[in-house]
Amino acid sequence: MNQRAVLIFCLIFLTLSGTQGIPLSRTPRCTCIKISELSVNLRSLEKLEVIPASHFCPRVEIIATMKKNGEKTCLNPESKTIKNLVKAISKERSKRSP
Repeated sequence: MNQRAVLIFCLIFLTLSGTQGIPLSRTPRCTCIKISELSVNLRSLEKLEVIPASHFCPRVEIIATMKKNGEKTCLNPESKTIKNLVKAISKERSKRSP
């Protein structure tokens, strides 16, 4: 091959290697597959994550991490008990921050 052909090949290769592909799956991906209806004791709770609905997942997800074993549980955001738990935690956080 001559130098011009090698140069053109390198330029095409570098141009194509910088492009990003389209995701193969266009279905929404939610973190929570199984939602627990059980209530959670506030004292045994290490962390509570509230993930709002987005284009990745059309529903609100609430993930509780337990202190004892670090187990993560997906909670039902529509449950009255869980709504009260989220309110209590947000109220507690607002008291802590000045």
